Amino acid sequence: MKARLNPFAASPAIMKQWLDFSTGIDGLEVSLMELVKMRASQINGCGFCLHMHALDARKLGESEERLYLLDAWRESPLYNDRERAALAWTEALTLVADKRAPDDVYEQVKAQFTEEEQVKLTLLIVAINGWNRVNVGFNAVHPVRAKAAA
Repeated sequence: MKARLNPFAASPAIMKQWLDFSTGIDGLEVSLMELVKMRASQINGCGFCLHMHALDARKLGESEERLYLLDAWRESPLYNDRERAALAWTEALTLVADKRAPDDVYEQVKAQFTEEEQVKLTLLIVAINGWNRVNVGFNAVHPVRAKAAA
């Protein structure tokens, strides 16, 4: 895979604004935020973001087991109710054209998150989906250790 364009080089001002927006979202558990970023990136097939957020999650102490099972979170007891609500909301909004934002999924979110947290979670999902589209669109290539390269 060959990168198409470096958006930071092509348009540094707007990319800095986008970076500032996305890194300015806080007020939720950092571990939950990384799971959300990874789940959206799995759905969107963004290798660059999966690589980055798996490393970030591990640095925060996330277990390999939970990272491996993230794609099957519904079938695993490793995720708590708050994480499950966030992951269901992530999937609904990432696949919004197909799933819309179902009432039952929103009720799960509403039960686990304050109104302010709901906004933060939703904007986090917006941000990671945006990054996925930038990185997939421009074929961003994640760092590869020489030894691991194919």
